[in-house]
Amino acid sequence: MKTNVDFLIAGAGFAGAVLAERLASQCGAKCLVVDKRDHLGGNAHDRYDAAGVLIHQYGPHYFRSNSQRIVDYLGQFTAWHPVEYQILSWAEGRYWPFPINLNTFEQLIGRESTSEEMERTLAEWRVPIAEPKNSEEVIVSQVGWKLYEMFFKNYTRKQWRRDPAELDASVCGRIPVRTNRDNRYLSESFQALPKEGYTAMFERILDHPDIELRLNTDYRELLPHVEFRHLIYTGAIDEFFDFCHGPLPYRSLRFEPETLQQEVFQPAMQVNYPNDEEFTRIVEIKHATGQKLPVTTIVREYPENYAPGREAYYPIPAPDARELYEKYRALGEARTDVSFVGRLATYRYYNMDQVVGMALTEFEKLKARYFA
Repeated sequence: MKTNVDFLIAGAGFAGAVLAERLASQCGAKCLVVDKRDHLGGNAHDRYDAAGVLIHQYGPHYFRSNSQRIVDYLGQFTAWHPVEYQILSWAEGRYWPFPINLNTFEQLIGRESTSEEMERTLAEWRVPIAEPKNSEEVIVSQVGWKLYEMFFKNYTRKQWRRDPAELDASVCGRIPVRTNRDNRYLSESFQALPKEGYTAMFERILDHPDIELRLNTDYRELLPHVEFRHLIYTGAIDEFFDFCHGPLPYRSLRFEPETLQQEVFQPAMQVNYPNDEEFTRIVEIKHATGQKLPVTTIVREYPENYAPGREAYYPIPAPDARELYEKYRALGEARTDVSFVGRLATYRYYNMDQVVGMALTEFEKLKARYFA
């Protein structure tokens, strides 16, 4: 006997969970959410380790947004712990404020300065490029070669295994350069973490009588056993189409946690290592969560080539990858019975709030189509 639902949803991360919640709570739709992993929350999943430290299992997830609509939506399922995310970069044997700002500039020249002097100096250092076409051009056109080589060049090579000149301008262009003393990593108006963690928030999002969650389950195994009106797919789009145009390139990651018998390990939540180590960064998320413990857990993050059996974390933001994705996008658009939602399904590097916004938009389309 087959299970009958309105929507089969592959993936229990932000895209799948938000769509399930909206369809169930607003339309009375029966939703079956499945995920291959043994937990919900996708890459935003967090958990308490053996030492009692709340860690982000798949790398730091710094929630931020300029959209009050998205903040209010998620606020139905969590209280917020406000935080201004601050990171440092380790270069030339010392910590540097990052993103680049007036404090970074003063450290570089070895004396106090002003925003006006920094702007004049950067104007001398910049490479005049009217329309930067890649990540190298976008940074040298903002700060010149020295700061590019200190903070961006080798970090980007480690992270993506490609030269910055081969990557879209958006990769490095999303990092601000400031001439004031704003040390915050991000610029959005709302910056916070779910007060009890992401996993607790996801549990509340999916806590509805018309939502069934099955973990450790590949949606394809269920296809012969489930009747549904529409499939919502949040996984890798090339996998959905059985790699018929060849595999899309991704970057993967390896996380190495270490628990230390001390309250704090490093002076900031995140320290980048652009030049000196195999890992790209060390994250000590306690700085952001505000958790009070006599021990701490740090996580070293190593970029790795993607291969079967590893997680696909980052689509490669480069022209050749985008050209291949367009072939899959055309296939996806021809499938009116499937919605492709989220970072992997649309092969774009989205922030969490952007994925939530995408899911809310897709909900309105599905609501109009099936429940008008």
